[in-house]
Amino acid sequence: MTTAFQFSLQNQLGRTYTLQSFAGRWLVLYFYPKDDTPGCTAEACSIRDSYQDLLNLGADVVGISKDTTKSHEKFAQKHGLQFSLLSDPTGSTIKAYGAWGKTMVGVKGILR
Repeated sequence: MTTAFQFSLQNQLGRTYTLQSFAGRWLVLYFYPKDDTPGCTAEACSIRDSYQDLLNLGADVVGISKDTTKSHEKFAQKHGLQFSLLSDPTGSTIKAYGAWGKTMVGVKGILR
């Protein structure tokens, strides 16, 4: 059994979350490259549209990117995202979860 990486990151409202913040619940972590880009917006809005179903199943949803909390705040407000977007400016959590590597276009970045 692999132990999940322990993180401590701020969301778009400045609240700090750790892995322990979600103890006793399922947690859907998703990693994405950049706020308000076409692919990332489509992904976030798709999750937004299914968010209540995920909550009903006992799951929390958290998006993580290297963007700032201010960027996350604007992105969440613009698209009505009800879940937390965590800022990982150093990329340590992204890398620990294996979401950093060579992308489809051949450059290093965040993997979906």
